[in-house]
Amino acid sequence: MEYEPVIGLEVHVQLKTKSKAFCGCSTEFGKEPNSQVCPVCLGFPGSLPVLNRVFLDYAIKVALALNCTVQEKHKFDRKNYFYPDLPKNYQISQYDLPLSKKGYLDIVVGDKTKRVGINRVHMEEDAGKLIHEEDTSLVDFNRTGIPLLEIVSEPDMNSPEEAYEYLTFLKSVLGYLDVSDCDMEKGSLRCDVNVSLRPKGVLALGVKAELKNMNSFKGTKDALVFEIRRQEEILREGGKVIQETRLWDAKLSETFSMRVKEEAKDYRYFPEPDLAPFIISAQKLEEIKKNIPELPRQKLERFVKDFCLSEGSAKILVGIKKDADYAQSCIESWEGKDKKPVVNWLIGPLLFEANKRKCGISDLNIPGGNIELINLIKSAEEAKISNLAAKGVLSESLDTAKLAREIILEKNLYQVSDTESLDKIAEEIIKGNPKSVMDYKQGKANAIMFLVGQMMKKSNGKANPIVARDILKKMLTDGG
Repeated sequence: MEYEPVIGLEVHVQLKTKSKAFCGCSTEFGKEPNSQVCPVCLGFPGSLPVLNRVFLDYAIKVALALNCTVQEKHKFDRKNYFYPDLPKNYQISQYDLPLSKKGYLDIVVGDKTKRVGINRVHMEEDAGKLIHEEDTSLVDFNRTGIPLLEIVSEPDMNSPEEAYEYLTFLKSVLGYLDVSDCDMEKGSLRCDVNVSLRPKGVLALGVKAELKNMNSFKGTKDALVFEIRRQEEILREGGKVIQETRLWDAKLSETFSMRVKEEAKDYRYFPEPDLAPFIISAQKLEEIKKNIPELPRQKLERFVKDFCLSEGSAKILVGIKKDADYAQSCIESWEGKDKKPVVNWLIGPLLFEANKRKCGISDLNIPGGNIELINLIKSAEEAKISNLAAKGVLSESLDTAKLAREIILEKNLYQVSDTESLDKIAEEIIKGNPKSVMDYKQGKANAIMFLVGQMMKKSNGKANPIVARDILKKMLTDGG
């Protein structure tokens, strides 16, 4: 029997407000443990929460960007559970009247676009952080009360690759909105994964497992690959998958059981009595909507239309807003209708150098800026220098802060194109390689490339390969 995975993601995003969700404590990362707390976030008797206005505005901005319907009436609820990092023994969240519902996010997988439904986007506060040592456990409450958004997808994904693309696109949207740093190492972006299997062609959902607190996109993808295989083996052997929460062990590359999964009823939700229900006006929605920038999907479509790019190339370029803006400025600086040469450099040599330096292409700070980069690409396109040499020049320019043209002159990298110089080299190569000459004359077209290679070697890489090839062809044809 063939099985189909069904995947839904619950993503928790920390918003980059200056103060916490319901009190004035700082949200700055990395401070002394328990130094950014107060009676409100520690749940002292008699302390009262007050909703952070920026928290609400950012939440609405995200909901609108994800095509959700922002509901007019809202309330907060208490999600009750006992855990050492939760000082109040409840978490302020939203249950039956969340901020928004019924949105979607379009993702690109391969060469196809798929729409993933967004069930809801709601606001809540974070818990603290447990620090486990050899013989004791400590708790840091600095993170308690940090403003979070929970973005819950519909179970619309059917492969680890789709889940990976969804997370990547979602992070990109949040980056464009500038509402979160999305730093997974700091815990600003975390996700829980719900995955089940069902026989292909069946609409009913299978029994799901929840993979808790995934903190990397690659880890999420790898965990899904393992979990899908684990569940499939159980079903094929006639067993039953049990509903449970599992954790991912990256070192062992496998999931393991943590606990039997709770249901919503286990949390005993009830309305938060210290925060009154509130209304979001249509005027407020319009004001926030005006401040939403062009988003990754819109930019991707515009790059495809305006610059005649493939979806694959555009997708690479639009992932991070400042890199997309930099790419656009480079593409617009390129004279001529065909933008392919500069795009190939952006997603090729520039991206390679950026990955090597662990930064974005906009952070490379190429000496001389766009003009110098465009001139370097032109030199390679016009065969004034070889592509290989041009890539080396880019790397050296970034390492030394020298202008590309200075490096080209210093190293005498300009290719030789005058036929008089190349004719002499070609004659020597033809005399010294009779077998390849015979192969070419007998119809083996690839033999000419060997001869071109010999000319490049003889000229110390300065021969223009296109001119060299033409000279060789003419000599071999005229001579025989």
